[in-house]
Amino acid sequence: MNSQELIESFSEFKEFKNIDRETMMSILEDVFLSNLKKKYGEDGSYNVIINLDKGDLELWRNRTIVDDEFAEDSFDYDENKHISLMEARKIEPDFEVGEEVSEEVKLPDFTRRSVLSMRQNLISKIHELEKDSIFKKYKDRVGDIVSGEVYQIWKKELLLLDDEGNELIMPKSEQIPTDYFKKGDTVRAVVTKVEMRNNTPQIIISRTSPIFLERLFELEVPEVFDGIITIKKIVREPGERAKVAVESYDDRIDPVGACVGMKGARIHGIVRELRNENIDVINYTNNIQLFIQRSLSPAKITSIKMDDETKRAEVYLKPDQVSLAIGKGGHNIRLAGKLTGYEIDVYRESEGEGEVEDVDLEEFSDEIEHWVIDALKGIGCDTARSVLDLSIEELEKRTDLEKETIEDVVNILKEELDR
Repeated sequence: MNSQELIESFSEFKEFKNIDRETMMSILEDVFLSNLKKKYGEDGSYNVIINLDKGDLELWRNRTIVDDEFAEDSFDYDENKHISLMEARKIEPDFEVGEEVSEEVKLPDFTRRSVLSMRQNLISKIHELEKDSIFKKYKDRVGDIVSGEVYQIWKKELLLLDDEGNELIMPKSEQIPTDYFKKGDTVRAVVTKVEMRNNTPQIIISRTSPIFLERLFELEVPEVFDGIITIKKIVREPGERAKVAVESYDDRIDPVGACVGMKGARIHGIVRELRNENIDVINYTNNIQLFIQRSLSPAKITSIKMDDETKRAEVYLKPDQVSLAIGKGGHNIRLAGKLTGYEIDVYRESEGEGEVEDVDLEEFSDEIEHWVIDALKGIGCDTARSVLDLSIEELEKRTDLEKETIEDVVNILKEELDR
């Protein structure tokens, strides 16, 4: 194996992802220098010249010329440092005592085993350095959003590759329940953890972390990125609902309005990224009673009884607001509790004489198709009671819905109100 073949045998390392050229050259020099010292002695003087672009490698052994008598009789003579004048003039007739002789060491002078050892040593050092470089790079990026291309899909996790081919792992628990990816998809997520396992960096990314939502707000809302608006707290039930408490340091800026944007332009981008997760943006306040009231939005609260010692709050609402406060699957009230730090109990306000219970139509979205709800809202029927107040014939005439569909809706509404 000649020098060019040896350099070319390292071709897989010619374009390093995380190692700069200077470091690479230093590694190569160290590997070859250590092998020269192993062959000729630690005290010798050597030069290693490498040209990665051309695949050139030159190894030189340097020795000082001494007179022949010194070479033969002196105990100080060291063949690793010295060469006799007679031997030197075999190389170049004009050499004189005291001059330095540089002899090129050819790779064939090394055994095949030594050459293979050099290659193995080099590969090992480069892999170690590259792993360390990846670890340090991503350790500094914990909390940042990264993009990766889906490379492998497993039952419990997803393997992605970043722009430089580094592996990113997204466990199933860090994926939004409604996430669906196929090989080749580009995915955004936040780096949550970086650790070394079996001397290999493992980079964990997440789309369910509240930090991911916070970073999306920074990307979509300039005031958040600039620090004019501060996100005080985020709670999420990924894919279902999130509540974000915000505060502005500038009285002229409405933090909720700025985060939502004109006609919801800013928030829509975030909602799409999170697979249509409902996001409630709430004005933060130190007034805990007001904060609880805001956190239960869109429900309208009549009164609150609080116990600061046990961190419990009893919230009283009109009957038609109870289901709004609890929310689909109980998400709204759970998130409100996490956001405020209070255990929230919801109570129906005692109904006055002649007052009847009612429920918003949106609360039936699990049982009634949304286009049907929209048709009913289009004629001014926003609640269950307002629908039941009209006859089936009247509803059929005003909505253009089929009679069978209307009868199903009426039965669902009656069953809920009776219950």
